[in-house]
Amino acid sequence: MSKRALITGITGQDGSYLAEHLLAQGYQVWGLIRGQANPRKSRVSRLVSELSFVDGDLMDQSSLCSAVDKVQPDEIYNLGAISFVPMSWQQPELVTEINGMGVLRMLEAIRMVSGLNGSRSDGGGQIRFYQASSSEMFGKVAETPQRETTIFRPRSPYGVAKTYGHFITRNYRESFGMYAVSGMLFNHESPRRGAEFVTRKISLAVARIKLGYQDKLSLGNLDAVRDWGFAGDYVRAMHLMLQQDEPGDYVIGTGEMHSVRDAVRIAFEHVGLNWEDYVSIDPSLVRPAEVEILCADAERARTQLGWEPSVDFPELMRMMVDSDLRQASREREYGDLLLAASW
Repeated sequence: MSKRALITGITGQDGSYLAEHLLAQGYQVWGLIRGQANPRKSRVSRLVSELSFVDGDLMDQSSLCSAVDKVQPDEIYNLGAISFVPMSWQQPELVTEINGMGVLRMLEAIRMVSGLNGSRSDGGGQIRFYQASSSEMFGKVAETPQRETTIFRPRSPYGVAKTYGHFITRNYRESFGMYAVSGMLFNHESPRRGAEFVTRKISLAVARIKLGYQDKLSLGNLDAVRDWGFAGDYVRAMHLMLQQDEPGDYVIGTGEMHSVRDAVRIAFEHVGLNWEDYVSIDPSLVRPAEVEILCADAERARTQLGWEPSVDFPELMRMMVDSDLRQASREREYGDLLLAASW
C-alpha cells in the first residue's frame, strides 16, 4: 500500500518539486490549500490529476486537526511559510504567526490526531514530520561553515520565527517521542522561484534586458555571500530525512559560497552582456540587518543520508536565465498575436 504524504506550501517552489519527487516514489500526495483561489496553484497545475487537496490554514488550529485526521498521512512536510525575508521587517507579526506559531499548530494537530497525551511514545507507526528550517537562523554567524551544532544568531524577524519553529520541533520530538525533524536548508533556487528573490530577480532582468524589454537592474548589497543550490536537489534531502530509523536534524547546502555579484556576472555573461553596463545599486534594497556570509557544512547529510547536490551554482543561474528567456519570448509572441488581432 502506497504511503501518504501531506505537504503544506505545495504551491511554492519547494512544494511543487517535492510533490513531483514523491509522486515518482509512488506516494499518494495531498496538498494543504487555504481556499481554492490560491494564486500560485498554477505551479502544480500539471500535477493536479495526480494530487489531492485538503483545506487548511497554518493560522487555524482546528482546520489543521481536521486536515490531518482526514488525510491520515504517513509523512507531513511543513513547507508553508512566508519565505521572503525582507517582508519580515514589514509584517513581523504575520510572519511570526505563520513561520513560528504555524509550526506549533501543525505539531499539535499531529499530537492530537495521534493520541499523544504527554508520555513519550516509541515512535512506531507514527506520523513523521518534516519542518523547513532555514540557514537564516545562523544569522550573524558564529563560525564558517555552519553545521548542525553552530549556534543561532538570527538577524531578521524571519530568522527568529524560523528558530522558534526549529526548537519547538525538537521539543516535541524530545517531549512526546514524536518523529519530527528539521532540515536547515541553505538558499535554494530554481526557475520556479518567486520574482522577489534576488536570483530570480537577476535572471528575469537579464532575459528582459537581452530581449530589449528592460534597461537596468537595481540591486542592494552585491557583496552578500550565500551558499546557493538547486531546489530540486534539496527536496530529495527532505524525503531522505524521513526515511531514517532515528529522527535528526540536518544542514543541507553545497558548501560553496558565491556573492550576489557572482550571480549577476554569470547571468549576464550567459547572454553575452557585460553586467557593469546594466546594474545599479539602490541603497533602499539593503536589509536593515544584513546576513553577510552563509556557507553549509553538509557532511552529516552526505554520510548519513547519502545526499549530494547534482547542480552547481553556475549551472543553476544559466538554467534560470534560459527559462526566463523562454518565458519572455512567449510573452512577446503572445503580445504580437494580440496586436495583430487588434488590427
